[in-house]
Amino acid sequence: MLDGSRVGKQDGRVGLFGTIDELNSHIGVVRMEISRSESLQSVHANIADESLDRVQQELFDIGGECSCPPGSIPEKVTLVGSGQPDRLVSEMDGWLEDLEPLESFILPTGSAPVATMHVARTVARRAERGACSLRDKEGEDAVRPEVMAYLNRLSDWLFVLARWIAHCTSENEVLWTPLGERES
Repeated sequence: MLDGSRVGKQDGRVGLFGTIDELNSHIGVVRMEISRSESLQSVHANIADESLDRVQQELFDIGGECSCPPGSIPEKVTLVGSGQPDRLVSEMDGWLEDLEPLESFILPTGSAPVATMHVARTVARRAERGACSLRDKEGEDAVRPEVMAYLNRLSDWLFVLARWIAHCTSENEVLWTPLGERES
């Protein structure tokens, strides 16, 4: 652990910061795919890349915090506050202004930047579930509310960003068709 204590690889805290690291790696793949996209205008690519860069930095902060038991976080570790999840919401609100409201679920597919963002979104949800599980096992103080809020907002943020990128590239989202409608 970051504080020097040792636990087994099966420990819930190791699972949580491991999932956060995995999420960060998936976001790195998303950034690579955005940089390779020929259909995404540079202004939109820059907005997405700068936002994703910031999120990767924040995920390292959160991963560091989560790799310590409560009360033993080294002083050098800066903790995310309520401003980071609030900023995610604000950015989502801005992107949503460009998007049509959803009338159906969308399938997690599309161009490489969009599809990989959906993978990152699902890993963010798994990180959030890991944080919830750790709080259930170790108590409410095991993971700070700001971290819980950040992980919760991040998966939504990735979903909206994927939709926004699809919109910016004139990509059609693939809507889910319920079974009864597919068979008729």
